[in-house]
Amino acid sequence: MTGTSSAGRNTIELQGVSKAYPIGKSHVTIFDNLTMTIEDGDFLAIMGPSGSGKSTILNLIGGIDTIDAGTVSVGGTALNRMSPAALTRWRAAHVGFVFQFYNLMPMLSAAENVELPLLLTGLSRAERRKRIATILDIVGLSDRADHLPSELSGGQQQRVGIARAVASDPQILLCDEPTGDLDRKSADEILTLLQLLNSQLGKTILMVTHDESATRYAKRTLFLDKGRFVPDEVRQCA
Repeated sequence: MTGTSSAGRNTIELQGVSKAYPIGKSHVTIFDNLTMTIEDGDFLAIMGPSGSGKSTILNLIGGIDTIDAGTVSVGGTALNRMSPAALTRWRAAHVGFVFQFYNLMPMLSAAENVELPLLLTGLSRAERRKRIATILDIVGLSDRADHLPSELSGGQQQRVGIARAVASDPQILLCDEPTGDLDRKSADEILTLLQLLNSQLGKTILMVTHDESATRYAKRTLFLDKGRFVPDEVRQCA
C-alpha cells in the first residue's frame, strides 16, 4: 500500500456543476452551479437531509453518474470528457467504494471478496494472495480470511468492504453511510480505521453520513441542503 501522494495530484474539483433527474414529464434539479474542492489527502464528511444530493456527489466523483453542465475533475483530468471505457479504467485504478450495506458476495469468503477488484489487474495469483494478506492484516481480519460474510459481524463485514475498496490501492475512497448499519462501538471502530487510512496511507476520503458523531473523525465537515452547501452558522440558526 502506498503512502501519502504528492500534494495536489488527486485534488477533486466540481466547477459549476448542474444535475437534474427526470421524474415523469418534469425534472428535479439536484445541483445548480455547484462548486467545491477536495484537496488531495483530505478527509471530508458531508451531512444533510435525505434528498439533498449527498450520494449524487459521490456518484459524480466516482464516475458512476454524469452531469448536465460544468466540470468534474480529479488531478486536472475532466471525468465528464472521458469515454465510458476510459472512465471505467480510471475508476478501477483511482477510486474505492464503501457502502452502508457492505455489498459483499455472500458465497465468497472474506479473502475472495477482497480479491474481486484484483482480478481486473495484472497481478499474478501469488501477488494477489500477498496483497490480500496485507490488506486483511491492516483491517484486523487476518484470522477471518476464510469466513463467509454470514459468519462475520456487521462491523467485520464492513471491514471486509473497506479491504475490498482499498485492494487495488486507489487514492480516493468514497464512503456512503459506512456506519449507518452498525452499532456505536462497531461504527467507531470503522471510523477509526478510515482515519488511519487517511492519516497513515494518505487516502483522500469523502464520507456521506447522517451520524453527527462520525464527523469528529473527519478533518472537516460540510452541510448540504437542497443542492447547496450551507454555512455552519446558518445551519445552527435554522
